[in-house]
Amino acid sequence: MSDQIRITLPDGSVREYPNGVTSLEIATSISEGLARNVLAAKVNGTVQDATRPITTDATVTLLTWNDSEGKATFWHSSAHLLAEALEELYPGIKFGIGPPIEKGFYYDVDLNGQHFSQEDFKKVEDKMLELARQKQEFVRQPISKAEAVAYFEQKGDPYKLDLLEGLDDGTITFYTQGNFTDLCRGPHIPNTGFIKAVKLMNVAGAYWRGDEKNKMLTRVYAVTFPKQKELDEYLHLLEEAKKRDHRKLGKELELFAFSEKVGAGLPLWLPKGTMLRERLENFLRKAQVRAGYSPVVTPHIGSKQLYVTSGHWDKYGEDSFKPILTPEAGEEFLLKPMNCPHHCEIYKTKPRSYRDLPLRLAEFGTVYRYEQSGELHGLTRVRGFTQDDAHIFCRPDQVKDEFMKVIDLVLYVFRSLGFNDYMAQISLRDPENKQKYIGSDEVWEKAEAAIVEAAAEKGLRTVTELGEAAFYGPKLDFMVKDALGRKWQLGTVQVDYNLPERFELEYTGSDNQKYRPVMIHRAPFGSMERFIAILIENTAGNFPLWLSPDQIAVLPISEKYEDYANEVFLLLQENDIRGYVDHRDEKIGRKIRDSELNKVPFMLILGDKEQSEGRVSVRRKGEGDVGSMSLTEFVEFFQNEIKPTTAPVV
Repeated sequence: MSDQIRITLPDGSVREYPNGVTSLEIATSISEGLARNVLAAKVNGTVQDATRPITTDATVTLLTWNDSEGKATFWHSSAHLLAEALEELYPGIKFGIGPPIEKGFYYDVDLNGQHFSQEDFKKVEDKMLELARQKQEFVRQPISKAEAVAYFEQKGDPYKLDLLEGLDDGTITFYTQGNFTDLCRGPHIPNTGFIKAVKLMNVAGAYWRGDEKNKMLTRVYAVTFPKQKELDEYLHLLEEAKKRDHRKLGKELELFAFSEKVGAGLPLWLPKGTMLRERLENFLRKAQVRAGYSPVVTPHIGSKQLYVTSGHWDKYGEDSFKPILTPEAGEEFLLKPMNCPHHCEIYKTKPRSYRDLPLRLAEFGTVYRYEQSGELHGLTRVRGFTQDDAHIFCRPDQVKDEFMKVIDLVLYVFRSLGFNDYMAQISLRDPENKQKYIGSDEVWEKAEAAIVEAAAEKGLRTVTELGEAAFYGPKLDFMVKDALGRKWQLGTVQVDYNLPERFELEYTGSDNQKYRPVMIHRAPFGSMERFIAILIENTAGNFPLWLSPDQIAVLPISEKYEDYANEVFLLLQENDIRGYVDHRDEKIGRKIRDSELNKVPFMLILGDKEQSEGRVSVRRKGEGDVGSMSLTEFVEFFQNEIKPTTAPVV
């Protein structure tokens, strides 16, 4: 064994270190400041403890709080700290699992008959901080299965024994910090001292292993940070998110509703929400016409055989709505889960030549997928939703150019709606689990190469994720950050060599031979429901002027000016300015306040002077008086205001 090993760092530099060096020691050799912030390390692609010896040449990436893997390690270790605190406060408690999640972590526990509620959060937080200040090291210990079983039998922890049943000798490790030992693969942060701020967020019930036949455990959710300031900022963002919650604003602004009688996950669009939705659809329709798309409409149901052919039945049938049986023996239909099989059949309605391609078919098609009731969430997770779906059928030599045109369309939509902070995620096949996908290695390699090249030529900021592809092809997913810094997946573009094969699609080439077209799936919005939910929360309901369901409110000071108010409103309608007249017998202050709460961009106040001079007094939401204008002046002012915020006015 060599006394020295070579360590390659992310910048490509290579350094030599003694065999058995730890990532933390490598960090110290670079900078003491860096070492103080290292939480874990990625060694040859695997995240591990920063204190674990490295015994071969390796590529090493040092992970801090700024890295997603660093945060996950921090929160995983925090889950162990939570368990230690709970064990001290609730002797006899039994432990399930405690993983990190997107924001924080949880631990499933069996309280063994003891009481725990939100009233107990503070004492648990205090105990966690008390233990954290002791800077307890996380010590890794490989252990035999027999020893592990003996330990948890003596401790009386049945859930850990259950977990051990699926593990083999040589794969089992314990981690100990302070007085707490857990069955765990790791990795963990060097010591608990990194944890400076703690907040328990929620307590809920969870069946052991997710099986309702098993015992209901108590799931304790929490979040931790390396600085108190970061926790304070996070809690502030949570409060802001509550104010922006699309379910709350959707109800207040009368955009959409849900009804138990209609069914869970099936939104009802109210007049104002419908107006908002239609303007978004019209905006994209106009852009699509300019880009050469042809509109189509397909049914809400289809023969089960259609989805057997497409592969959707095999992949999603068990988790979808059950087939619809008809009086005809053996005849089965499904609620449409996808639009693409229908568009394949439209392609086949007549022979196609190479001159006909690319053929771009677009549809605002409503699809239905059965989501578990516990997963439904406002408009972001529903059972019936409308996709701004389009499918491009093209020759192989056209794929890259068409893909780049779709990227242009997606970015045009984002710019028009103020989504300027985004990352493109290249979602590829999982090379270790190819049976999840349909199609040959050859077509997958071609499809993946086309996406990677197009994204590079467009200069997109990208991240690559293995295993996130659709079952029929790789994707380019656009991850957008909203006003609160949250990430959402919106637009998506997918290259597909498989459905044309399954549906036996053909075109005649210039040599009079038959060829398969390539299919590109794209949806700039994704789904109308989810996009509108994100738009509501991103804008806090203060939509761009061109999208606002009510752009103006005409507010007569008293009933004396109602006739003039109606005249003003009629003229505004003729100039495609939307809104309403507030005829209520209320004081003008109340009318202004209510218009502000309803997020109306402009208020036109009418009194004696305005009526006698044929003018309006204009107020802008959140800013106050803009001034007195004639109706012609206001229309011109309004049109100038709306121009910068939209691409086509729809």
